[in-house]
Amino acid sequence: MIRVLFVCMGNICRSPTAEGVFRKLVLEQGMEKSIEIDSAGTHAYHVGAPPDRRSQEAARRRGIDISGLRGRAVERNDFGRFDYVLAMDDENYENLLDIAPEEQRYKVRLFLEFAPQLPEREVPDPYAGGPEGFERVLDMIEAAAQGLLVEIKKNKTR
Repeated sequence: MIRVLFVCMGNICRSPTAEGVFRKLVLEQGMEKSIEIDSAGTHAYHVGAPPDRRSQEAARRRGIDISGLRGRAVERNDFGRFDYVLAMDDENYENLLDIAPEEQRYKVRLFLEFAPQLPEREVPDPYAGGPEGFERVLDMIEAAAQGLLVEIKKNKTR
């Protein structure tokens, strides 16, 4: 079982979107029994809250339902549980390194590492912007999700 954790700041926009996108991709590939997917935030602002309405609407337009997800904060034991701890941006990457046990810091990576064709390194936070920001974030997340699945499949055959 491969375990993937997507992380942003509050766990209401980018990371639940990534969880939903990746979950759909994994289901389409018939790999749901071999990949566990979750999301969390580095801050506990929105623990127990559903994803931002705009994130839900943008995902729904692409056939992805994230309405049942609820925000949670990253916990120290997540680093032992997950194989990939994927930050949406540099700030959350640094926050994750601050709380990760030394021996598990190698699991922390930027999510867009899996989309080298994109010029960006970070998935921008769409929270303060308009609807086009949520669509742009979805485009970036879909590209990185494809790349992540390719890596997981490649590593499973080794």
